[in-house]
Amino acid sequence: MKHVLAPALLSFAILTGVEASAQDAIRFAVTDIDGMEALQREMGPFKDAFEAASGLKVEFFPVSGRTVAVEAMAADQVDFVLTGPAEYVVFNARLDAQPVVTWVRPDYYSTVVVLDESPIQSPADLKGQKISFGEIGSTSQHLGPVDLLAKAGLTYATDYEPVFLNRNVAVEALIKGEIAGIGLNRTHIDSITEKFPDHKFRVLVKGEQLPDDILLASAKVPSEVVDTVRKTFADQGEAILEAVTKTEENAKYIGGRFNPTVTNADYDVVRKMFENIGITEFTEFVGE
Repeated sequence: MKHVLAPALLSFAILTGVEASAQDAIRFAVTDIDGMEALQREMGPFKDAFEAASGLKVEFFPVSGRTVAVEAMAADQVDFVLTGPAEYVVFNARLDAQPVVTWVRPDYYSTVVVLDESPIQSPADLKGQKISFGEIGSTSQHLGPVDLLAKAGLTYATDYEPVFLNRNVAVEALIKGEIAGIGLNRTHIDSITEKFPDHKFRVLVKGEQLPDDILLASAKVPSEVVDTVRKTFADQGEAILEAVTKTEENAKYIGGRFNPTVTNADYDVVRKMFENIGITEFTEFVGE
């Protein structure tokens, strides 16, 4: 519901430090949570904590992926979207969506791994080989590992053959010698180590901390509402993070924080990653 504050009431709000905004509810989506039931389960504690801290009502808007989310924002059905770094670049290019606050993930970086006993000792040894990546367009499982190889002098799809296999299938292919390496993020190394205890994996190359997941705002959201949301994370971040990490699905944010000083330029590194795979226009999601 939207409303306009009378001048006297607005003055009172300013004098008493109460945040006055042009809307009292925000429509909120998360690109990697599919459906309302999952959204309520995984983000319910966040919703309660944020509403208490901000005075704004959060209305969940379920989506079935990044494409649906960007289309919903274009149709003015959603105000704020929590998404990944690569997805932000597309939202920004298509809709001029703006960064509000990042959700910092500790140890969020890309790697390329090989079997410990592999003769491959440097990225140069991967030339002419097959390398598996995770989800097409993923910052940490595709674009990030490709960037590491590019910095080592290997050109995408020229010096090596990229393939996209399910993670466990990729590990099995690595063990059989059908591929030479796998692009993963830090969390996935723990996962494959646990699932394949009879094999040891070696990090061939490790990247720096990647740009983080980001809460972005539609260009149509009033600036005072965006300011209220950003200030809430800045002032009440500890309590909000505690709520976020109550659910197992959000364990990746444990030990993290919120960064309300994020700028659009902070994601130029991701735009460079797109360029590594031959994309210079950022209006479409990779692989869609």
